[in-house]
Amino acid sequence: MTSPLVDSTWLAAHLDDPRVRIADVRWYLSGKSGADEYARGHLPGALFVDLGRDLAAGGTSGPGRHPLPTAAGFAAALSRLGVTRETLIVAYDDAGGSIAARLWWLLRYFGHGGGRVLDGGIGAWIAAGHPLSTDTPAVAPTPLLDLAPARALSVDKAEVDRLRRLPGVVLLDARAADRFEGRVEPVDARAGHIPGARSAPYAGNLDEAGRLRPTAELTARYAALGALGAETVVCYCGSGVTACHDLLALSIAGRDDALLYEGSWSDWARDPALPAATGA
Repeated sequence: MTSPLVDSTWLAAHLDDPRVRIADVRWYLSGKSGADEYARGHLPGALFVDLGRDLAAGGTSGPGRHPLPTAAGFAAALSRLGVTRETLIVAYDDAGGSIAARLWWLLRYFGHGGGRVLDGGIGAWIAAGHPLSTDTPAVAPTPLLDLAPARALSVDKAEVDRLRRLPGVVLLDARAADRFEGRVEPVDARAGHIPGARSAPYAGNLDEAGRLRPTAELTARYAALGALGAETVVCYCGSGVTACHDLLALSIAGRDDALLYEGSWSDWARDPALPAATGA
């Protein structure tokens, strides 16, 4: 299996496969709790993975609202899921994979090739007629993996400030257009975007059913954005989470060397020495 995606038919056939672990990574910027949604009903065998605790360095200072977890912290999260080097980890959410893609990307970042995203998430699972469960499975922790971050896959604000001035660099903003244009800003210090960035909302990667668009359509989208022919591509969003959805789509389109700006707009916007642009 080489695709970063699995569908509900495949997953239903592998629910009892001991090599497969399912991660419920539902998360909301405001209004709802992912843990509460998990308790109301989740895929059979799934364990809840908390974005702030497991997929970010929660409670610590760092660039942006969701700095990358440490190797030790991420290894501990994988241990709780019962993950080994041979495990396939299928992540899902109810937001088109925009949160699940963070787990997929972190597994790549830390050198584990087993990350997958359930295409269409829990909605596709329900639409296919598969049941939900309210049971929390008992999973024996596995030995901690020896993880090493691939620093070359992420960049900080100083590097972004340097790269954005170069002609061979394309900077993609995965937030919705109204945030990119500076018409609204619900959470971060300033409205707008990094000067020179191009608007690439992650929602544009999805079809009407909330699944990833076919490879040909994703390829056309990112070619039109200039990303496929660029020397360097950097993706960012509000805090380095939904940008991973653009990285996922780029990988499907054949560009798996794109970089994540870890702190993203939440890091950039709170530094008054850095410029901000508004408008389309």
